[in-house]
Amino acid sequence: MSFCQNTHFHFQNLKRIQFFKIQSFSNQITGRGFTTKYDTLIKNGKVVFRNSVKIADLAIQNGKIAVIADKIEETAEQVYDASDQYVMPGMVDIHVHMCEPGRTEWEGFETGTKALAAGGTTTYVDMPLNALPATTTKDALEKKLAAAAGKNYVDYAFYGGLVPGNLDHLKELSDCGVVAYKCFMASCGTDLPGDFKNVDDYTLYAGMKKLAELGHILLIHAENAAITDGLAEEMIKQGKTSPADYVATRPVFTEVDAIKRALYFAKQTGCKLHFVHVSSAEGVEEITKARNEGQDVTLESCPHYFTITTAQFAEIGPLAKCSPPLRSEAEQEKLWEGLKQGKIDMLTSDHSPCPPVMKDSETGNIFEVWGGITGCQNNVDLMFDEAVKKRNIPITQFTRMIATNPAERFGLKSKGEIALAKDADLLFLDPDRPYTVSAEDLYYRHKHSPYIGRKIDCRVTKTFLRGQLIFDLDGGGITGEPVGKWIRPAKVSDYAGVPS
Repeated sequence: MSFCQNTHFHFQNLKRIQFFKIQSFSNQITGRGFTTKYDTLIKNGKVVFRNSVKIADLAIQNGKIAVIADKIEETAEQVYDASDQYVMPGMVDIHVHMCEPGRTEWEGFETGTKALAAGGTTTYVDMPLNALPATTTKDALEKKLAAAAGKNYVDYAFYGGLVPGNLDHLKELSDCGVVAYKCFMASCGTDLPGDFKNVDDYTLYAGMKKLAELGHILLIHAENAAITDGLAEEMIKQGKTSPADYVATRPVFTEVDAIKRALYFAKQTGCKLHFVHVSSAEGVEEITKARNEGQDVTLESCPHYFTITTAQFAEIGPLAKCSPPLRSEAEQEKLWEGLKQGKIDMLTSDHSPCPPVMKDSETGNIFEVWGGITGCQNNVDLMFDEAVKKRNIPITQFTRMIATNPAERFGLKSKGEIALAKDADLLFLDPDRPYTVSAEDLYYRHKHSPYIGRKIDCRVTKTFLRGQLIFDLDGGGITGEPVGKWIRPAKVSDYAGVPS
């Protein structure tokens, strides 16, 4: 029997939970009239809900949030005091590249999910690349599922890929439980059998038509391949191979052009879209305009676009190479303005690791090194510091961007929010615990990151997955064995539209 046939939804049976009526955080708990011993209590934390922050206690039973109240007097097997810390829903990182199977030497499920747990992420969605084979067929997905079993410290889901030649595989991937689909308009992949390939215009159009029929979302890496490839070839011929030269080959307009073209195709086909790692304010504006005109489209951006500039890329070197590239300080400030205005729906890591040798060039040619940021362990603390502490972005807005919006958009219905009957996926964040990122802190297979040496003025101290403590900063770090589960999404008809 295949994984697709044998795996079912991992949502807990809600009948197992004894629920209580909570009256405005009043402690008036109505139940069976006797004291309940819960699995876990979390007390005295600044609990971040969808639209408010309240000092409250949480009771957890069978992996679910069972009670929310000002004070809970009952006992529990485990009690954690969150005084002076924020209790937030665990991050739902919908843009992670695990490279297992096929390229496990880049990053595997075990090391990658330890890093996610240490950073406060409790659920992630794995991109259909950079594993071999890429997740573009049912057979490839089953290989991925088999490789993932028993190795994940956090819960996980998978995307399928849209590539030339796999249109007939899209429905079987849907039937097997992929969350959505991903394509590249930029050049990608290698000549290795089974590697991911970028779409041509026909594949993009035909794929959108098919995914519209299936009701699925298409995620798009939007850059004009012909222009970026041509500019890179010119630079290399001229011997211009510095970080600044690389950035010059992928100007903002190449991102915006691809965004506009994809939006137009989607308008013709009725396909729902999500744009990944948008790096420019103009790109954000084009997507916002399309949404205001009625298109079903969302977007994400990533911490590196808000915290590292082109000038800093030149100082850091290959560890900060990514595509789209890092932008100027002026462009970064415009992107921050879009985030403040609520035009950026989600924050994701685009964690794209590789061995150190792939970040090295004997000639110093930046075009020869792997383009990808290793950064998923610092999603929450870095952006909380920059967005909430330094720029006064409401913590509720921040929480929606890292957890609620991605969970709802992609049908992960038990995730993303602190609310009754939701999975007890939680993190503690101490807003007054500064530290400097060091290689020794990192759980990645290869302990390199552009954030090493950066001071961050807050820190994730605990992470819980379905009520189980999986990371404890002051208790030795990662705790216990891998307990992450494959989460199949809700029916695509239940997926959320664009966030309100």
